[in-house]
Order: sequence, then structure tokens, then C-alpha cells
Amino acid sequence: MNASMIKQAMEYRQLVDVLMSNKEFADIVLAGGNVINVLTREVYSTDVAIKGKYILLVGDSRNLIGPETIVVDVTGRFISPGFIDSHMHFESSMLTITEFSRLSIPSGTTTLVADPHEIGNALGPIGMKAMAMEASTVPNHVYLVVPALTPDCPSLETAGYDVTSKDMEEILNYPNVIGIGELQGFSNAKHVYNHTPEIITDLIASTIYAKSMGKVVDGNAPELFGSELAAHIIATGGKCSCHETTTKAECVEKLRQGVYVFMREGSTQRNMAECIRAVTEDGLDSRRCILATDDMVAEDLEKLGHMNEIVKRTIAEGVNPIEAIQMVTINPATYFGLEDVGVLAPGKLADIAIIQDLENMAVEAVFLEGKLVASKGELLIDLPKYTYPEEVKSSVKRLPVEEEDLKIYAEGREAEVRCIELIPDQNLSGSLEVKVKVQNGTVLSDTAQDVLQIVCLERYGRNGNIGKAFVKGFGLKDGAFAESVAHDTHNIIAMGTNLKDIAEAVNHVIKMKGGIAVTKGGKVIEELRLPVGGLITDELTGPEVSRKIAKLESVVREQLGCRVHAPFMHLSFLALSTSPKWKITDKGLIDVNNFEILPPVL
Repeated sequence: MNASMIKQAMEYRQLVDVLMSNKEFADIVLAGGNVINVLTREVYSTDVAIKGKYILLVGDSRNLIGPETIVVDVTGRFISPGFIDSHMHFESSMLTITEFSRLSIPSGTTTLVADPHEIGNALGPIGMKAMAMEASTVPNHVYLVVPALTPDCPSLETAGYDVTSKDMEEILNYPNVIGIGELQGFSNAKHVYNHTPEIITDLIASTIYAKSMGKVVDGNAPELFGSELAAHIIATGGKCSCHETTTKAECVEKLRQGVYVFMREGSTQRNMAECIRAVTEDGLDSRRCILATDDMVAEDLEKLGHMNEIVKRTIAEGVNPIEAIQMVTINPATYFGLEDVGVLAPGKLADIAIIQDLENMAVEAVFLEGKLVASKGELLIDLPKYTYPEEVKSSVKRLPVEEEDLKIYAEGREAEVRCIELIPDQNLSGSLEVKVKVQNGTVLSDTAQDVLQIVCLERYGRNGNIGKAFVKGFGLKDGAFAESVAHDTHNIIAMGTNLKDIAEAVNHVIKMKGGIAVTKGGKVIEELRLPVGGLITDELTGPEVSRKIAKLESVVREQLGCRVHAPFMHLSFLALSTSPKWKITDKGLIDVNNFEILPPVL
């Protein structure tokens, strides 16, 4: 037995002594609350006794109360297991793990399963290792599922580091890593099989290795049915999840095939209401239905809450409250094999959320491993400061650009161009063909039609590529903005009404070595530095990031005329080359469904 096993054996023996000896007592008793039993899907009034970091008893605990026992009267309140977010990316919040935890713990989230796919694309193993090390410093439970392939579509985009099966032995053995993350490299199953079959071989090598270690493998199967879905499931090792399910029909198909459906409900991608219809309308068993956010911005975490807010929305769709809570507790714990969390039962970790009422999912207090860590929305503990190494802060290596570099050329006075159509609150996009003016051989943006130029620039110093196209749906009337957050390879993406402002925004992001820049009249009017991999700030606290992003969005809305909420996150997903229909990467306009690069001018 190793040291940790010996320690747990001693702790468990103490729990037995407390229960059997009548000489030792509980540390804390939560008395008279309504216990949410996710094992039996019921609610009943009883006590929860805690000793050290463990649950001692769920039941009448009067005999466990001694002279030093803290008795907390929770009459009328609901006692729930702490919540789990099963699929999320810290990078999308632009927060460190520490600062994300600061905002999420008070709303009842005690466990996070994060996919460092973004920093993996930007920096490879050094970035993922740094994140794994930070996960060891926070009081909540943070686990990582790492990418087996970057970039997701090697022939269609450029990442900062190319992760393959050769990296698995190293990164799967980092601390807190419990498996492989979303298998996006085989999302577009048919075209990957026909055009880059070597990717499938490499992915299967990675997934079989992970399975041999007892680790999970997450899937990523948007719009896959029948044989394509079956092939995707087999490539993951036979058991997988999918957080890219967007329709009821998809959800039904995946549940029938044994897939754990992570029903996504984040800041800009909201698919839960459609997916949950498989349960509320078709009556399918919800044991493999799991709630996840994927991507949340700091302001939403601070003002709306985290998993408690997602549970609230699920209940509003007609789901039994206890069933909805199962989707953020026992269901994900079962999928990931997290045996210590997700239920209220003897010997489990005392990760507990005290809920004021189920309709509003207002979390009154949070316990982590038996300690009261949050009350009435306020964090009661100090979080350690993790310092990211300098080697993760130099990911932007390209030279500045000129307006000439960004031009799209055409002959005549008018050109018919291909245009990405933004679909709000989805990472799916549409495709349009529109006519715009040409001046001196350069195709122009057209604010009257809301057709604006979009560019994606390779930022790692590997080839200097610049992809160019047009986009419709943001509503800008002036200026531009750029960012080094562009899923999933995270090159610099920018869009705007004119090339001068686009170039200035791009160059300011380069100057900051990562971040967001908003320009108007050829000048930078607002900015946010993101030094860690060009994705995360370690210079601001969670609330400070929330306020900064709110200010940036206000500037984009009020001075540039943008009509889309969370514009920076919406823009970032227009580079996601695995999500239909048209996207942009550093190699150009991507027809995701047909796995090809299209010229912007017809």
C-alpha cells in the first residue's frame, strides 16, 4: 500500500469508530434538511453527519452529536451533492483555474472536468502540464481530459503544436489527468476516413492506450448517425460522450447507442432545451444525460451562477428537479468513474450544496471535503496564487501585418463572395453568397448588408498564413476587433468594417503577445491582455475579468454597433473547423461538411 492508501484506511477506520463506539462524535451535523438522494431519486427529511472530509451518515444523527459537534439547522433547505461540470474549457472564460474556481464554488460547483484542448493547440504539452499543476493547488476537485490530436483538421489549419499518439504516454500521466478529451479529429467521420485515414489509426492508438490505463475518452460527434456514429464510438474505445448534440433526433440516436450525451448550456452555445426533449417527450432514460457548459464567460459565472443556473434552466424545461440534479451529480460521476463524489452516502467526500429552494436553485452554502467554503454567494476561504511559467507566455510569434496583406481581390465593380452566416448561441454556422462592391481591385465590406471581412492569421511563426472571407450577423457599423482566442487552434481572428481598423486590431494583439483589441478610426479604443498562451489572463481576478469583458462588450456594442451578445466568444467559434457549415482558419474559408478550402470570391 502506498502512503495515500494507508492514510485513507486510517481515516475510514476512524469513521467506523465514530459510528460504533459511542465515544467519538461527528464534526458537523446538518440537521433536519431535505436530503436529495440521487441514488433513489427521492427527497426526504433527515440529517447528514460529517467527520473530517467524509460523510459519516445520512440519517438520524442525534447519537453522533457530541459537545464539540457543530450542529447546523437546515430545516426547510435542500441538501444536495456538490455539482459537477463535466465538460468545460478554462481558456474560454479567459480565467485561470484558480479564478474560475473563485467564481464557481459559491454557486455549488465542487468538481470540474476540463479539456485543455485550447492551450494544447497553442502550446502542446508544456501548456497542458502547467494547467495540470495549477489544478493541484485549488481546494475544489479539478480533473483534465487531454487532447489526443492537435490540430483537429491538420490539412485545414495550423496549430502551435501538433499533438499525436506519440505524446500520450507523457501527457496522460500528468497529475489530475483522467482521460482523453473531445475526439474532434474524427468528428467529420466520412471525410476524415476518405481524406486523412491515417488520423483514425493514430486516434485509435491513443484511445486504446488510454483505456488500458482505465481512463475515459470523450467523443465529439455533431450530426452523426448510423454507421458514421458507430464508427466514431468504436474509435473512442466503445464508450464515449458527446457534447455537440444539437437536436432531439441526435440525442435519441446517441442515447440508444450508449453515448453519454453532455447537454451543453453555456454562454453562447445552448443546446439543452432541444436535447432534453428526448427525455420529456420520448420518455428516454436520463441516466446517460449530463449537463455541461463547455464555454462560459466570467460575467455569466459571476452574475448568473454556474451549474445551479443550468439545472434551473433544465427544470424549467419540465424535468423533475431531482432528475435534473442527477445530471450534474451521479450521472457524470458514474461516467468518469469518480467514486468519491456525486452522491450523499457514507464514506463519500462531504462535497455538499445547501439549496434554498429548488425552483430558483439558489445555493445558500457550500461544503468542500467537510469544510464550509462559501455562504450566501461569498467565498469564505483564500485561494492560493499559482504562477504560470514564462515559457507559456510567448505563443504569439508572427510579424505585424499591413492592410495590403488582408485584401481580397476581384475584378470589375462588383463581386459575388462566399459569406459565413453567424448563428447566435450555436457553434454551428450557415453559408451565404452575396454581392458586394469592388474598389480598385479590392473587395469591400458592406455595412448596409452587414457583410464584413473576417480574417484568421497563423500566430505561432510556423508559416505566416492568412485566411480571408466574409461574415454576416454581427451588425457592426464601424471599427473592428481582433483576438488570439479562435477555437480550436487559436490563431488570431479578426473582423470589421474596414481594413485599416482590422490591421490595427490584429497588430495590437501581436504587440500584447495575446489578447483582445477593439479599434475605431485606426486607433485602439479598448484592450485585454491574455498572456498565458494568448488565451488566459493571470493578471486579473475573476471579478476583474468579468468587469473588463463587460466593458469591452459595451464598447463594441455602443461604439461599433455590434448587436450580438458575447461577441468575442461568438467570433472565436467561427474558426472551429470541425463544426458545420462554413468556418475560417489560417488556411482560408473552410467548407466543413465537404472537408475543403473555398476561395472567398466565387
